[in-house]
Amino acid sequence: TPPEGVELPKGLERALGIEAKYTGKSRYDYLIEVDSEGAVRELKPDFGKLRTLPIRGIMVTSVASTEGFDFVSRFFAPGAGVDEDPVTGSAHTTLTPYWSRRLGKVKMTARQLSKRGGELLCEFAADRVRISGKAVTYMTGEILIP
Repeated sequence: TPPEGVELPKGLERALGIEAKYTGKSRYDYLIEVDSEGAVRELKPDFGKLRTLPIRGIMVTSVASTEGFDFVSRFFAPGAGVDEDPVTGSAHTTLTPYWSRRLGKVKMTARQLSKRGGELLCEFAADRVRISGKAVTYMTGEILIP
């Protein structure tokens, strides 16, 4: 779901405490590129204000300055009841085509800079995004449908 360039809803940049370099939107979420990895890492969103905006999710991203990574991001979804998601595969279906075009690469290594954090290997394959990495099973269960 590559992003299309759009204007942000009024108050979003202020609620995030950032200045956007690029603003776009996928089918569901906003993508904001900022100037540096440090700006992404140091974000301190006002979640109270974010919850008042008609937004499901917000990706904030920049090119990586940490060696071994191509881009970094954080994902906030207060509109869906999640202030910050630790590692968000669905966000990378938007981030990957965006950074593929910007960096001229098909395979990239991404780092989500949440408190827990995570690393993702992302590949843009025309109309698909392949994501891989390490994961830990934290719950298993069964769903019974009568």
